[in-house]
Amino acid sequence: MTGNVPLNELGEFLKKRRSELSPRTVGLPDSGRPRRVAGLRREEVAHLASISTDYYTRLEQGRMQASAPVLDVLARVLHLDDDERGYLFQLAGKTTTRTRRRGRQKVQPQLQRVLDDLTATPAIVQGRRGDILAWNALAAALVTDFSRVPEKHRNYPRIIFTDPAMRTLYADWQSSARIAVAQLRMEAAKYPEDPRLIELVGELSTRDQQFARWWGDHHVAARTVGTKTLAHPVVGELVLDWDTLTANTDPDQHLTVWTAAPGSSTHERLRILASWAADQHLSPSPPPG
Repeated sequence: MTGNVPLNELGEFLKKRRSELSPRTVGLPDSGRPRRVAGLRREEVAHLASISTDYYTRLEQGRMQASAPVLDVLARVLHLDDDERGYLFQLAGKTTTRTRRRGRQKVQPQLQRVLDDLTATPAIVQGRRGDILAWNALAAALVTDFSRVPEKHRNYPRIIFTDPAMRTLYADWQSSARIAVAQLRMEAAKYPEDPRLIELVGELSTRDQQFARWWGDHHVAARTVGTKTLAHPVVGELVLDWDTLTANTDPDQHLTVWTAAPGSSTHERLRILASWAADQHLSPSPPPG
């Protein structure tokens, strides 16, 4: 993440996406002969986008900026989904005014009040880079006791890759970890010069080969909704729906809640977990000072 970060990242993103497409996928004839590299050739992407090969090559090499109409066409040609298209536009439209150093976030008072009222639903507030800004007692019982994690390391992607317990807690750890990487990629498009994000990516890339490989894949994802299955050491299997709410007062803060259908076995086990958390004296995050 050095030099002209947005253009370099845009070029890498384009290369990765075209490498995952076959001629047959995009409606081109396939001779069946082996290709020197995987995926589409540059000239094939340029042909489909009705631009010159030289123009497209310059985009991939980070030597020029693309117009919005060209980005629209490339998103269609490369079969980008909504998250990937948004990421592409963020990279192409980035300015230095969005890369300034930012102070440490504190949970918004409105989100803190919502969190305080969620006594039967696990919930956390995440900030930039996936930093854990606040949590309730049931979230501490569900995932980990965040109060025992040093504040500078209280970051969701870091925890999921460095805490061995996460690999057994998440029934499909690889899927959860890859989503965390893809969400972090989206953050990197918004704040490509964030020193703490650069440090985090460097640390995790060095410590974990899977993180380094998935980071290099350039997949992106927004924080939205999903379902996770947890193998909890106290109450057993939990199948939880998760949803994310964004604070209007700070779009970089997100409240994530885990819920289960009333009457389901998971719903009952969450009640048991809440009782266990009270016995263990697990505490919510302290109010921001």
